[in-house]
Amino acid sequence: MVEIRWHGRGGQGAVTSVEMFALAAIEEGKFAQGFPSFGPERRGAPVAAFNRVDKKRIKVRSGIYQPDVVVVLDPSLMGTINVIDGLKPWGILIVNTAESPDKVRKQTGFKGIIATVDAAHIAREELGVPITNTTMLGALMRATKLVKMESAEAPLKERFGRLAPRNVKAMTRAYNELKISKAA
Repeated sequence: MVEIRWHGRGGQGAVTSVEMFALAAIEEGKFAQGFPSFGPERRGAPVAAFNRVDKKRIKVRSGIYQPDVVVVLDPSLMGTINVIDGLKPWGILIVNTAESPDKVRKQTGFKGIIATVDAAHIAREELGVPITNTTMLGALMRATKLVKMESAEAPLKERFGRLAPRNVKAMTRAYNELKISKAA
């Protein structure tokens, strides 16, 4: 089983990303969970959301405290919360930033795999807004190879309707533009 923790801010689409990723995994015949963790947050407040993906039925119903993968939608969160808290040493950290994976490694001290993509820039160009949920979905798919991009297209069409082609394009660009650094 692979466990994923997403960090974002209210209104950035972290919860939507979790839902889309779970639906894409289910589309492939896998078992998946997607759930948020928030209280009375408001737009702009830090939020966390979570995924589990496995080839067999998932019986765990608790929170995720030691994720295999952490996805950071808003790089400003890295200065206020410890996004790598509990991340397995051999795990994957995926960050929306124009910075290189090596620079993120220096900033966080994380020794596992680090992947970066300028998802905000891609989202502004493709969607007209800096909402990075579907761009980071593409980054996660490339970094983990857990789910194929084609499997996300149907859930994106269902969720975004006429805006789906633009979201698919943003997801595809992030997939292709992701920079990955091996573990240190």
